[in-house]
Amino acid sequence: MHDTVVAIAGDGDDSDRRRPLLAPNEEIHPYTDPPSPEHPPLDAAAAQPEEQRKPERVASLDVFRGFTVAMMILADDAGGAWPGINHSPWFGVTVADFVMPAFLFIIGVSAALVFKKMPNKTDATKKAAIRASKLFILGVILQGGYIHGRHKLTYGVDLDHIRWLGVLQRIAIGYFVAAMSEIWLVNNNLVDSPVSFVKKYFMEWFMAIAITVLYVALVFGLYVSNWEFQIQTSNSTLSIPSNSIESKMVQCGVRGSLGPPCNAVGLVDRVLLGENHLYKNPVYKRTKECSINSPDYGPLPPNAPDWCLAPFDPEGLLSTLMAAVTCFVGLFFGHVLIHCKNHSKRMLVWLLASVVLTISAFLVLLLGMPFSKPLYTVSYMLLTGGVSGFLLLLLYYIVDVIHIKKPFVLFQWMGMNALIVYVLAACELFPTLIQGFYWRSPENNLVDVTESLLQAVFQSKRWGTLAFVLLEIVFWCLAAGFLHMKGIYLKL
Repeated sequence: MHDTVVAIAGDGDDSDRRRPLLAPNEEIHPYTDPPSPEHPPLDAAAAQPEEQRKPERVASLDVFRGFTVAMMILADDAGGAWPGINHSPWFGVTVADFVMPAFLFIIGVSAALVFKKMPNKTDATKKAAIRASKLFILGVILQGGYIHGRHKLTYGVDLDHIRWLGVLQRIAIGYFVAAMSEIWLVNNNLVDSPVSFVKKYFMEWFMAIAITVLYVALVFGLYVSNWEFQIQTSNSTLSIPSNSIESKMVQCGVRGSLGPPCNAVGLVDRVLLGENHLYKNPVYKRTKECSINSPDYGPLPPNAPDWCLAPFDPEGLLSTLMAAVTCFVGLFFGHVLIHCKNHSKRMLVWLLASVVLTISAFLVLLLGMPFSKPLYTVSYMLLTGGVSGFLLLLLYYIVDVIHIKKPFVLFQWMGMNALIVYVLAACELFPTLIQGFYWRSPENNLVDVTESLLQAVFQSKRWGTLAFVLLEIVFWCLAAGFLHMKGIYLKL
């Protein structure tokens, strides 16, 4: 493999160039020595000043983004039929549990490139705050309960029960924290050695460690007392159906519990957000204690504990605080991309960082903190950060070093329009709109009929569902490619 010296082109504020929120222009172009009489330029392009040459994109970043969005669609739409690609009920990890951290990771990488040059820190702060606010509000609208999703041709939400946090809101918070760190915690020192690299970004690393320490202190230090929640029950007679509110008590009185009923993550959300604003269908309803069909949803087993019916938000406040550290991991990888000027050095540092993160994850696991996405434990953050690093390293080598791009062009298109695809597909906005047009019965719509047809062709509900979801992913890849060719991007 030949080393190619590269320099990162900036993501300026030129309004004529596309600038999607989560897909900034990360670009590279070959570094060449200035022409001399002994070595004249080979062509006119080489004779142009460096800032006038049109740089090439770091295509692997787009591929990475597109792949994560595709995996989001796969996990959300096929996870019910294939538990192996669905989220783990509580402890442990599955394929789906690596997707959200990978998206936060690439946000950090992108933020490092976007904010590497800032003429005015105050203006940069305002832009980052506005973008994060728009994304947060969009998340509340799409994931707060207003849109009821597929198979439910209704909309609307009681403000007393709106869900304030969700995936898009977590992305917004992670993006904002990463942006503020890049804007205010990075000094202007020149990086010409490993020591100067550490000095330049020392405060960011300190911030990431401080957040981690705060998370651990709260998770193991907060006292979780017995707590009460309410559920709605149906008391119907032959003539008068009615609903009533029933109170349930969860017995805790502990510190440091990481189980579903008595953890500090849920406590913080119940106190600060309120029980009514939490997610009503948490993943622990698929545990053996709460489902006879575990690891899938199902009826409650006999003598199931009351907490099986309690709300819990997997994108809650304390877990989102820890999730923001994943963006700091991405920032580090982005800084390496900026300051290491050849492929070998970049990949070597990325490899070492990924190995250290992965080994650290298992060490923390041995110390008693299991992998858990709902809690976003430190071990889970380290493991998913390391795996994200390995994935970026692999894609970078294939796509940007040895230039095998054609097999990944669909993911690249999706990555260049990641926000549009996520909103329309992963948030089920587009399928819901399509299902609104049906023939005589709501079940006779294009989406459900297509899925049922594939299930009949494969003579299997599981394989038919998987085929439908894969077809859906290909459709969105092609749709994203069409939008890219037309120059259409979602800008917030």
